[in-house]
Amino acid sequence: MTLETDIHDARVALAATFRWATRLGFHEGICNHFSLMIPGRDDLFLINAHGTHWSQITASSLMLLDGDGKIVEGEGRVEDTALYIHWRVHRALPHARCVLHTHMPYATALTSLEDQRLHMTNQNCVRFHDRIVYDNDYNGLALDNDEGDRIAAALGTRDVMFMGNHGLLVVGRSLANTWDDLYYLERACENQVLAMSTGLPLREIPTQLVEATKNQILSDASYGESHLAAIQQVLDQEEPGYRS
Repeated sequence: MTLETDIHDARVALAATFRWATRLGFHEGICNHFSLMIPGRDDLFLINAHGTHWSQITASSLMLLDGDGKIVEGEGRVEDTALYIHWRVHRALPHARCVLHTHMPYATALTSLEDQRLHMTNQNCVRFHDRIVYDNDYNGLALDNDEGDRIAAALGTRDVMFMGNHGLLVVGRSLANTWDDLYYLERACENQVLAMSTGLPLREIPTQLVEATKNQILSDASYGESHLAAIQQVLDQEEPGYRS
């Protein structure tokens, strides 16, 4: 495949996740950002332009940036906090081929607590066992390289960050599986918030069973691919304009 084809296919798939995130209420105004490295390249990534509502994002509206954070293709600009978080995380962490940052309601609710931990209380939670970093050093808006680099360093080799008093950052090696993680993370957080609302004790799953179930869930990467493919099938029928 050519670079042009790779970029086009990445644009279409990433646009689909924005549209679906809107349906799920993962978006917040015109804020928050998804970014994706072009397959086979370490110097090109896609990200949403400032001011475009996620429900209106199309493949062609996404911005293409280079390894220095400069715009290669696209009209408009990239919002500053998006640049300093996504560009610096992509630059620092080889496993962060895809970077998804949201203020999803239930996950963000947990980051607003003194104890923001995700407890291993249900099947959706266990997939994230030993994959989460809890960042308690909220520094306001990420408006410089130092803050982006601090976030990247704090994330390290893990792929989920609970950003205290802020939101969520989920990274991964492919869009499909990173999206799958983002989806199930919000479902896990929703379950925990609802369970906590009862005022009754949480029932933790034994650690040995947590480890075994996590390995079962993550052993087949095709689930993420199938999830994204199913989303695109629905969008192709109901709002195919995302591909334009």
